[in-house]
Amino acid sequence: MIALLQRVSHAKVEVGQQCIGRIGQGLLVFLGVEKEDTQHSAQQLLQRVLGYRVFEDRSGRMNHSLVEADGGLLIVPQFTLAADTRKGRRPGFSTAAPPDKGQRLFEYFTALARQAHHTVASGKFGANMQVSLTNDGPVTFWLQSRVS
Repeated sequence: MIALLQRVSHAKVEVGQQCIGRIGQGLLVFLGVEKEDTQHSAQQLLQRVLGYRVFEDRSGRMNHSLVEADGGLLIVPQFTLAADTRKGRRPGFSTAAPPDKGQRLFEYFTALARQAHHTVASGKFGANMQVSLTNDGPVTFWLQSRVS
């Protein structure tokens, strides 16, 4: 499972010109699901996302997690993160989870996040979404959980 984290001052996701998710200061997480991912992968990745220290402390160092910074979490499904881009000029998607599995694990990850954190919004799996954000920093990290 792949999470592309962006520290934002605000972010929103729209479907058909209707806002379906919005946060202020916090993390925008684009979430990609790979074939081998499981619920355990989702649990591990969520713990990393919530605990990853990307927010500044009083001395300006990135020492605070999303939980410590009391920020919002916006989770947006992004199938293309699982693309194989190692060769050629067209991405391959043989490593991506099939849509039904991807949706199940996206919804599971989001449900776990809502149980663990107070401010969680999300995009809609399979929808054409427009995502707007102001990246704070810019600060962007790629996290990946692997089946062990």
